[in-house]
Amino acid sequence: MDPIQNPYAPGAGQRPPELAGRDEQLRQFDVVLERIARGRPERSLVLTGLRGVGKTVLLNSMRSAAVRAGWGTGKFEARPDQSVRRPIGGALHMAVRELAHPDPSPVLGALKAFVERDAPKGSKPADRWQPGIMAPTVTGRADSGDIEIDLVELLVDVAGLAADVGRGVALCIDEMQDLGPADVSAVCAAVHELGQQGLPLVVVGAGLPHLPAVLSASKSYSERLFRYQLVDRLPRDAADQALAAPATDEGVEWAPGALDAMYEVTGGYPYFVQAYGKAVWDTAPRTPISREDVEVGAPQAEAELAVGFFGSRYERATPAERDYLRAMADADADGLGSVSTSEVARLLTRTPQSLSPARDSLLKKGLVYSGERGRVAFTVPHFGRYLRTVG
Repeated sequence: MDPIQNPYAPGAGQRPPELAGRDEQLRQFDVVLERIARGRPERSLVLTGLRGVGKTVLLNSMRSAAVRAGWGTGKFEARPDQSVRRPIGGALHMAVRELAHPDPSPVLGALKAFVERDAPKGSKPADRWQPGIMAPTVTGRADSGDIEIDLVELLVDVAGLAADVGRGVALCIDEMQDLGPADVSAVCAAVHELGQQGLPLVVVGAGLPHLPAVLSASKSYSERLFRYQLVDRLPRDAADQALAAPATDEGVEWAPGALDAMYEVTGGYPYFVQAYGKAVWDTAPRTPISREDVEVGAPQAEAELAVGFFGSRYERATPAERDYLRAMADADADGLGSVSTSEVARLLTRTPQSLSPARDSLLKKGLVYSGERGRVAFTVPHFGRYLRTVG
């Protein structure tokens, strides 16, 4: 069929044509926005899940909902070994601008001080943050050098600005598990203070399945600060909807047998639904799309996933790390999820202690995660199946 009319959109964080299966999460977030707008207490939100389940898409959709509600919004993506000051400063600068407060100068001045506190001594003006803020830098607020003190002060000031105009602020943090320990502690402390003061600022974070453990390790009360939502693969009806609805808009139908076959190969994971949907559409000669069309198009999708989705991650691993990944795949031949580190060590005829450097490096690279002590799992669905095919 015509590839120009192909409605499917496999991409990192790219919104699919039909955001199926996420209505309940979006409805709950609308409730959060309305409760905060009415001065009701509400918790911030954390989305967790594997790669490819649509966390970033959902995060962006929630940000859009906040925009529609008239809130100020900002978003940034956390990165390992990067200070949070500049990215969070840029996100909050955008949020403050959207609030359209008649006099945001004092808060913008504090925001400049917050970010510039991170500038290396003796750095040239051209190397410093250049946000286009005309307000003079305010000293003595959010510039102590202690990230926890400074972030609490800054978010309280921004939230107070929003309260002045009867609005709220949504601060969205993607890849939240990559925040450094001090930054995680600062975010938790700020959310705690905002809740105690009843200020209209909500943090919406997204990250891998071990993010709740990261937050809990930082602050023991973090489980009470956030509402945790697991973003998982789509149930059968939602996966069918994600395929059928955009196709119907183009005058194309999926045969029931084709939808059966698609759920078998994708497992309901949103990224795979889009990737296989795109490949099958391009190879199918006519409507309705049949099971046979899926069988013809699936290898093309698998070849693209092997290079872009799986292969790119595998290439980031060192030889020792690849051995560890393949042993994980062998230990999880039944596809149950996590495997014990002792079983991985047994398969490699090594001690668990000797494999700690490889495991820790894979954790830092975001290729595996540890949801419980002594066990590890892939952050990417079907990664074990891929590894067993490449040997």
